[in-house]
Amino acid sequence: MSNRTDASHSVLLTPEQMAAADEAAIAAGAQGVDLMEAAGLAVAATVRRHWPMGPVTVLCGPGNNGGDGFVAARHLRAWGWPVRLALLGSVDRLAPDAAHHAGLWGDAIEPFDSALLEGASVVVDALFGAGLSRPIEGPALDMLRDIAGRGLPVCAVDVPSGLDGATGQVLGMAAPARHTVTFFRKKPGHVLLPGRQLCGQITLADIGIPSQVVEGMDEIAFENEPALWRDMFPWPHADDHKYARGHVLVVGGEIMTGAARLSAMAAARAGAGLVTVAAPAPVWPVYAAVLTSVMVQPLDDASNLNDILADARKNVLVVGPGAGVSEATRQHVLAALDTGRGVVLDADAITSFGPAPQSLFSAIKGPCVLTPHEGEYSRLFSGHGSKLERARQAARQSGAVVLLKGADTVIAAPDGRAVINSNAPPTLATGGTGDVLTGFIAGLMAQGMAPFLAASAGAWLHGEAARQFGPGLISEDLPGMLPRVLRRLKAYPSTPGVTLAVPT
Repeated sequence: MSNRTDASHSVLLTPEQMAAADEAAIAAGAQGVDLMEAAGLAVAATVRRHWPMGPVTVLCGPGNNGGDGFVAARHLRAWGWPVRLALLGSVDRLAPDAAHHAGLWGDAIEPFDSALLEGASVVVDALFGAGLSRPIEGPALDMLRDIAGRGLPVCAVDVPSGLDGATGQVLGMAAPARHTVTFFRKKPGHVLLPGRQLCGQITLADIGIPSQVVEGMDEIAFENEPALWRDMFPWPHADDHKYARGHVLVVGGEIMTGAARLSAMAAARAGAGLVTVAAPAPVWPVYAAVLTSVMVQPLDDASNLNDILADARKNVLVVGPGAGVSEATRQHVLAALDTGRGVVLDADAITSFGPAPQSLFSAIKGPCVLTPHEGEYSRLFSGHGSKLERARQAARQSGAVVLLKGADTVIAAPDGRAVINSNAPPTLATGGTGDVLTGFIAGLMAQGMAPFLAASAGAWLHGEAARQFGPGLISEDLPGMLPRVLRRLKAYPSTPGVTLAVPT
């Protein structure tokens, strides 16, 4: 669990936003050559910290990333490391700041070919940064293939060359790094897949850019962490009673009864004061026999659901887990949305609207969270671009908070706020874990947490519970792990900082 108390470092800047931050820092008095000096020194320090002294090959590109490489090479040489350096291009075509540091290198610049890799104990990849916009080709492509083929340890500058910092996608080729040093703030590509897997351990270096330069930037995304939402977490108060902590209603299915039960238990563990499952009458005994702290009401048809919904104290409604793709599920969704109360829609509740997604979007009148995986997303939306961009497009189109599931889950609000969740271990790739996530979100919403905050907190708690449980995880284990996670969360110090609250 992270010990960071200030969420400002969870800001994720696109390459364009990072360029704007650089320009703002320079406009405020910083010198470009000094920023480059600090960046290169951070790279050299990372190499010295993580590898024993040995021959280093530094590969410099034609842009500012190459300038960082010249600085790193100079410091490593000064510390006694044997350094070989090559430049893709020519010195006379470097930008002024990079040219300045190339001059300070004052040593041999070798031909850019694979002979440089012979005997290298580590390669510093300073070829291309996060702003690369077209596929790697030519000598750079050949070099990266050779590095990867030899399995050489790589320390990447900003991102592994070939990685798109905005999307996390590979443009042609990228040699995986053991360590990546980036500056001021991470990029979305550091946490979106497959970029996150290619970066290895990431060092975020402070190079002297003031944090204020991000103020006023539009649509900043964040890496999900408790500092963003912990001050708005709905901890129980001494004068609370069960009705004050909300009442979640989960609409159960007739065949896959376990899904709704998982959601219900998860909502209860997340703190909802009351949880009810509306169970189809034919299988009502199945639900009633295994649920003790959760109430079970028989459900005959859509009109019967309206009778259950007449109790306005049921303030958050869950439809979808194990529901089945059917007209009945569609009607249950529409009935839930018509109340204007909080609604969480998952699985079959989403797929049931595949033929007519606009009928779902038009029915969303109140707080709503959609939790599709990629397949379910494609049945409702035709978004394009990175996963972050597609989640934002879906949130705007639907008017709901969209949680696009995966190892790099993205949560987006209609107003453009977005977080990328990066703590989910691979053990979550097992049946029923999505139903638990739905329950966590619903339980938090029932206690008054806003949908975007509840989805962000729920995703993090879900990942942390799985991480703490470890190997052998099945979905039933997650609700029982939540108390341990919540105890640690409650011990977090509270400090002012960036939050995900709607700006006032």
